[in-house]
Amino acid sequence: MSSAPHTPTAAAPVTASRGLPPVVYLLGAVTFLIGTSELIVAGLLPDIAAALHTTVSRAGLMITLFAAGMIIGAPVMALATMRLPRRATLILALVVFGIAHVLSAVSTDLTVVLVARFVAGIATGTFWAVGFVVAVAASGQAAAARATGILVLGITLANIVGVPLGTALGQALTWQGPFWILAGLSLATALLLTWVLPPDVRGHRATLREEVASIRRPRLWAVYLATALIQAAFLAPYSYVAPLLTDQAGLPAALVPLAMLGYGIGGVVGNILGGRLGDRRPYGTVNIAVGLLAVVLAAIVWWATSSVVAVILIALVGVFGFVGNPIMMSLIARASGPANTLAIALGTSAIQIGVAAGSALGGTAFDSGLGVRGPTVVGFTAAVLALFTLLALTATRARAASADAHRVQAPE
Repeated sequence: MSSAPHTPTAAAPVTASRGLPPVVYLLGAVTFLIGTSELIVAGLLPDIAAALHTTVSRAGLMITLFAAGMIIGAPVMALATMRLPRRATLILALVVFGIAHVLSAVSTDLTVVLVARFVAGIATGTFWAVGFVVAVAASGQAAAARATGILVLGITLANIVGVPLGTALGQALTWQGPFWILAGLSLATALLLTWVLPPDVRGHRATLREEVASIRRPRLWAVYLATALIQAAFLAPYSYVAPLLTDQAGLPAALVPLAMLGYGIGGVVGNILGGRLGDRRPYGTVNIAVGLLAVVLAAIVWWATSSVVAVILIALVGVFGFVGNPIMMSLIARASGPANTLAIALGTSAIQIGVAAGSALGGTAFDSGLGVRGPTVVGFTAAVLALFTLLALTATRARAASADAHRVQAPE
């Protein structure tokens, strides 16, 4: 199985002294758009609920169904589009994404809007899975973590820049305004991809049997588990960061957005570190990061009673939490083979499952006797479980590395 398509974008492997192909940065820009869409609803829920004549909680299903579309739709669409050229799949996903946003913007019926959000989630999961395969193929397996880091960075920047900017635009215009902008940008990017991606950017196309066989490896499911646990570890406390900072640490409510900005900046730093170090020492890097994440979460539980200390610790949660994202996706590619889109799509699902489980379990713990410390306790527990899973993977890495090398170098 070849690790890169024979195209201009992947003509030579990326080394430490070479930059990534331009197409990787373009794909990263698209992940910025889709990342903005996923969470932009959170800041506009009261406006959306009023416009659609529903409750805020029901309008919140726009977020839930988008995530469900990614969890369920990504692996399903990976199989449904496996015979399409990857360029066509990426362009089709962006077109569907744009149309779904147009439907959301023009409809006054909540059911139609929810269906459109679910479809947008499916398109997002499809783009992420196939885009990852294209980015790794264009960059070469040796730069997989760096290439993935660019895609994940797009999501991270969406949380820091895209969501607040979109929320501000929605409040200044109407809630439909950001949806129209995202629709226009996605369709314009689809046109750009038709020029940037050559028609044959395919590489080896796995058969259905190979796709199914790629997810039968127990090691791959251990990577999925660790991926979901890492997401849950830092999303559980972050989902309830406002009461944590105000009630436990005594931070004025007006300063909470600044603390969240610190978390976002920490996430950018962590993502860059993971991309830079993950190709050389993936297990060592992610093990240290998750171990430090557990230490920081324990510190929040016991010592985050000072606002200054709490803000610093929340920023460190962003750093150590986001280190693992590009590394885990590159490990999925190593465990499954970089051309197996189904395995990558399930990696996307694992991330979303971790996000959903972390926030849900954090909410349950928040309502328990643990109170405001509950979500952080959930995060700490998830981080410890992730670390044990990663250590087990590390202990068997030599045998796995040999199998991965054989899989990557096998002829088509």
